[in-house]
Amino acid sequence: MKPKYKRVLLKLSGEALMGDRGYGIDPDFTKRIALEIKNIVAKGVEIAVVIGGGNIFRGLSASAKGMDRVVADNMGMLATVINALALQSALEDAGAPTRVQTAIEMRQLAELYIRRRAERHLEKGRVIILAGGTGNPYFTTDSAAALRAQEIGAEVILKATKVDGVYDDDPQKNKKATLFKELTYMDVIKKDLRVMDSTAISMCMDNGMPIVVFNLLKHGNIEKVIHGEKVGTLVYGNHERRK
Repeated sequence: MKPKYKRVLLKLSGEALMGDRGYGIDPDFTKRIALEIKNIVAKGVEIAVVIGGGNIFRGLSASAKGMDRVVADNMGMLATVINALALQSALEDAGAPTRVQTAIEMRQLAELYIRRRAERHLEKGRVIILAGGTGNPYFTTDSAAALRAQEIGAEVILKATKVDGVYDDDPQKNKKATLFKELTYMDVIKKDLRVMDSTAISMCMDNGMPIVVFNLLKHGNIEKVIHGEKVGTLVYGNHERRK
């Protein structure tokens, strides 16, 4: 079966690397994610990954407790680099060529993000992991994902979560919460559904970038989305509905 997409951006939260743990990185779960990504690359799909750092440090939470917001956000961006290096190690152990690029220069650890260099890596079949958010405080990794997806010419953002898609309420607290199969960007904004932050959603809406929100915990879901199967929730503009 031929993949639906040629180039995608996969947005992973830091919590995705925790597995069943309450903090940090679960090596076994990270290895599973790496193997799924490797299998997709083997099908000729180009993948960029933007990763969060919430499993280690959340800048917004720390600033709410009194820490300077700029300092807290800088610490959060450094946490994403730790996660990126962990995922890179797992990918390379799985046999997938990988490059980490950061929005904040740290030459001993990773390349500085340069759009054209990132595109060349993708064309050569390498997975690129984009760390450090946008390199600026006050912007989330969701905003970084929306920005990088536009810059590298991705066809879709794959937003990995721990639930089956976008619901009208928290499904972990409300068993009667309803799963949406499709939503427009305006639906997300008007209903305040928190698929991504408002900056990221607005950027996707302005540029017609579709988003598929899906459950990362279900093995094989990344590949199903890549092949265009109706997994999770599609967020789209007026002309991008599922067939």
